[in-house]
Amino acid sequence: MAFVRQKLFSSGVSDVSHEVRRALCRVSHLHAAKKTETVAVAVGSRNISGIDTVVYETLRFLEKAGFMPFIVPAMGSHGGATPSGQKDVLSRFGITEAAMGVPINADMETQAVATLSSGLKIFLSKPALEADHLVVINRIKPHTKFHADIESGLCKMLTIGLGKKEGATEFHRFAVGRSFAVIEEACRFLLKRVPLLFGLALLEDGYGRPARVEAVLPDALLEREKQLLKDAVAMMGSIPFDCLDILIVDYIGKDISGIGMDSNITGRHRDITGDTFTAPHVKRIFVRDLSPGSDGNGNGIGLADFTTHRLVRRLDMEKTVMNALTAISPEKAAIPIHFETDQECLAACARTSGIDFYDNLRIVRIKSTAAIETLQVSKPLEQEVFANPAVTLLTPWKPFEFDPSGNLLEFPSFLE
Repeated sequence: MAFVRQKLFSSGVSDVSHEVRRALCRVSHLHAAKKTETVAVAVGSRNISGIDTVVYETLRFLEKAGFMPFIVPAMGSHGGATPSGQKDVLSRFGITEAAMGVPINADMETQAVATLSSGLKIFLSKPALEADHLVVINRIKPHTKFHADIESGLCKMLTIGLGKKEGATEFHRFAVGRSFAVIEEACRFLLKRVPLLFGLALLEDGYGRPARVEAVLPDALLEREKQLLKDAVAMMGSIPFDCLDILIVDYIGKDISGIGMDSNITGRHRDITGDTFTAPHVKRIFVRDLSPGSDGNGNGIGLADFTTHRLVRRLDMEKTVMNALTAISPEKAAIPIHFETDQECLAACARTSGIDFYDNLRIVRIKSTAAIETLQVSKPLEQEVFANPAVTLLTPWKPFEFDPSGNLLEFPSFLE
């Protein structure tokens, strides 16, 4: 094995506050007609780089414009589908009432606002509906479950995230056999009926750092998000090798991806709406541990072939099952075969890979699907390392190193 580093797209953005303020200049004409006009600011459950700064600057902008903003968690059933759980999720990103200087209304009550001609019921957070205005803040990126003109972003937050548990469940149920393309139809309907001031779209570069912040007005939201999704895809990183025998993922978690590990990176997804098997075409996935930021939610562990006892012990099954059932994806909560040590898991991966001579195993190890700059790879990938100008060898080739308990050593700090 050796450690390598790949060069990803870098945005060069260093001052998030400046980028947010610059983006909000586009909507600087917005002002409250009355000093009592409230704005529900919808914030999700993803660990977006600098999200606390983005939310803080948006709140100050709204206050300066004469509005009275407050925060509404827009994360479906995440956080165990409880008000305290959803507040806890936000607090891990530095978004608290004290830090933001505004209230957080995490009430889970929703209201059915319409039934589309297709039969889909649309639910929205009652606190958001009761506000005079609405602002949604979210990252634009490819979804892990489906591909369409609009995937994960402002429209999805408006139609699904703000629907809380009830709305998210209805959407996922409806999408079985009908696809998530219905998000566009639902969003088009809602834009005519909810007082959306603007959406704040966030794009990230290949390193997961802020690349662009853009304020989008309601009348341009649908078409603009379609273009922003294309831009987001162009900036995304990937594992620069294909046809792998084993992929080792050190950490999965809700703070990393909606399904713990992004299927756009692993190439694997199992779901009632359709299975995917794309590059890097992995035979066996071994997940080592659960991210502390996931708060026990192990949704997505069912996409692995093997894991460890320590990950299983850290699972909060109530949160994990709640999330999986809401998404109509019980597969994601299924616990795979697990062993006490990493050595045992790797041995099981090797034995079931179909490779007779283990020195020929094509192995890649990553910290998480959100951190793919530095990878550990096996010797059979050596020619591909040297043939790719974007990949640099960092260390000599040597066997995996384990601690006395039989677990892999963490990524060396000098590689960070």
